[in-house]
This record gives sequence, structure tokens and C-alpha cells, in this order.
Amino acid sequence: MREKLLAELVWFVRAAGRIAGVHRVSLLGSITTGKKDPKDIDFLVTVEDDAELEPLARIGRKVKGHAQQFGRGADIFLQDVEGQYIGRTCSWRECGPGIRMSCMALHCGRRHYLYDDLQRITLTNETMSAAVQLWPNVEQRAGLPEDVLSVIKGLGE
Repeated sequence: MREKLLAELVWFVRAAGRIAGVHRVSLLGSITTGKKDPKDIDFLVTVEDDAELEPLARIGRKVKGHAQQFGRGADIFLQDVEGQYIGRTCSWRECGPGIRMSCMALHCGRRHYLYDDLQRITLTNETMSAAVQLWPNVEQRAGLPEDVLSVIKGLGE
């Protein structure tokens, strides 16, 4: 399953890197460890306060859909340029107040496609600082599994 999850990495990073207002794309979570069967692939994307999140949410839904085809998941976590965790991308195709009764976003609609369910999930500064930067510069970090190193090496070429 690692290979299938990592196959999504290059496509997502290149697509996210073309979106206006995206400053950085990083990888975090169990995929960055030697865990043989990670349940998902997690990205941390740094965005400007006025960045349009719909394009990022759209490509995030594609990654999630591909991962779900083989029983795995994906999350697109977001932080602002100051390094504060702000939430995740919304998984719904249509995002706005009152559209989904099941929406757990604290401020649904304040910023379209920002799913700020901070009462459920919040990334710590430690977790975010452990993320491996993939774009705009590829970070070659010691201790990463060989399969991750091989894939991210391809990003730098």
C-alpha cells in the first residue's frame, strides 16, 4: 500500500505547487516512517491568508478518492504563513454554510473550503515542524524510508 500512496505524492505536489497562494507543500505522518501499512498519506500545505482554497480542496479530493479505491485515506492539513495550524481542506464539492448538516467546521463558510474542525483535530507545532518539505524545495532528510527518499528525489529533478 505504501507504493500506491506514494504514487499520489508527485502528482499532488506538482498540482498544489501551481496554485496561487501556496507557499509550501510538505509530507507528514506515518508515511514518513517505516510503517509497512500506513492508513493514509498526509500533506501539510502552507497557504496565504487570501489564497483561494477551492483548487487545493479539489486536488485533495482526487488524492482522497484514489486512496479510497484501495482502502486508504489522505488528508490535506493547512497552516498559515506564520506557521499556525488553521484546519484541513473541505472534502465536500460544494462548501458553504447550511449546505451540509454534518459539517463540523467551526466557522463554516467564513473561508470557503477551509474545514476548521479544530475541536476534533489540531496539529501541534512539533508535528508540523517534523513535516518534510517537498515544494518549493525538496528537503532530503536523514532517517526517511528509502521508498520516500526515492520518490521525493524525483521531485527535485
